[in-house]
Amino acid sequence: MEGDDVSDMELDTGVDKKLDTEPYSGLDAAAGKEPIEATGKNVDEAIENGLVDLELKRQQVTVEVLSEGRAGLFGIGGEPAKVRLTPAEQAAPEGADIEFVEETLQAIFEMLGLEAQISMRPPETPGDGLGLVRAVIDVTGEDLGVLIGRRGSTMASLQYIVNLMVSRRFENQSPFTVDVEGYRRRREEALLDLAFRTAERVRTSGRPVTLEAMPAYERRIVHLTLAKDPTVATESIGEGDGRKVRISIQQ
Repeated sequence: MEGDDVSDMELDTGVDKKLDTEPYSGLDAAAGKEPIEATGKNVDEAIENGLVDLELKRQQVTVEVLSEGRAGLFGIGGEPAKVRLTPAEQAAPEGADIEFVEETLQAIFEMLGLEAQISMRPPETPGDGLGLVRAVIDVTGEDLGVLIGRRGSTMASLQYIVNLMVSRRFENQSPFTVDVEGYRRRREEALLDLAFRTAERVRTSGRPVTLEAMPAYERRIVHLTLAKDPTVATESIGEGDGRKVRISIQQ
């Protein structure tokens, strides 16, 4: 059975979506708060509703999607999206490697003539590299598109340089994730939406769907997003930069 392809045109990257890009201010506000469940017309709205109830920012919680919801027929019989928000309680990263990274990045930004703020936080989601990285480096400021590049290519290069320098200075050091102006978080949310929509398309049509070529960390997000869905299966196919995720009916 031949499958369908999903091109980049079908992926809403949320570039125009207004996001909170203030420097990360630590996890103190999240301390002592209990997890809550929230609903909305879609996953994004459910998350926003939960953040309002908790009086926290997106960086201060971890999100578990309980249900992506479904639209009813003529507004009847639909179900809201539901998420569980858990306030983060990890301590902010610190140490000689953290100081080295901050000093190195500031030196790079000065050479480029850029004014940017750097803050560190623990990884919270698969897109952050949860379980794989030491910390997330949030870079914020004005007109930092040059640090993101086309589809995050410049940001990926910056992350590579940082991790290369850290590995040479500190032995057995876990890598860092670099995020500029919330680009990586926006991309992750877009991939979550794409994964859910494509899984529904596969269930409805019975045909496998192949997504666009993605880097390894983006493929990992799709795999983890659908890992608990008993109706579909995911696999990576292709080679090198052309590797893609294929979603099909679970056999």
